[in-house]
Amino acid sequence: MAMLNSQNVYVYVVDDEKVIADTLVVLLRQSGFLAESFSNPLNALERASTEAPNLLISDVMMPQMSGIDLAIRLRALHPLCKVLLFSGQAATADLLQKAREEGYNFDLLLKPVHPTDLLAAIQRVAPHNGSRRTTLVNAKAS
Repeated sequence: MAMLNSQNVYVYVVDDEKVIADTLVVLLRQSGFLAESFSNPLNALERASTEAPNLLISDVMMPQMSGIDLAIRLRALHPLCKVLLFSGQAATADLLQKAREEGYNFDLLLKPVHPTDLLAAIQRVAPHNGSRRTTLVNAKAS
């Protein structure tokens, strides 16, 4: 397996529990990743209209929308974005099965996530091609 160059991977971390999202961002930044936290998945989608992440790490169960719905909507904007979901809820299996039936296959980690397990999962799913953060520009013809 090729080693991951973390400096080239831009990560969105989304969890309605802000302290969890912020803690994961600290871990990722200490490991050399470019990372941004969101406590509301709608804010992550808004940000994705101008900044394309390489990787989404998201809680599954959130009040505004599920992490699975967020992943599907984010992939519609950025098809190459990898997805890593985490949850402490038993109902997550049903949501993942529904997503698989619709053609989406996302990795899942169970909360609480140990930092070593998270970094290993990122190593498995993150892009290894040196892709960098992409800023999207809305170029309208005059």
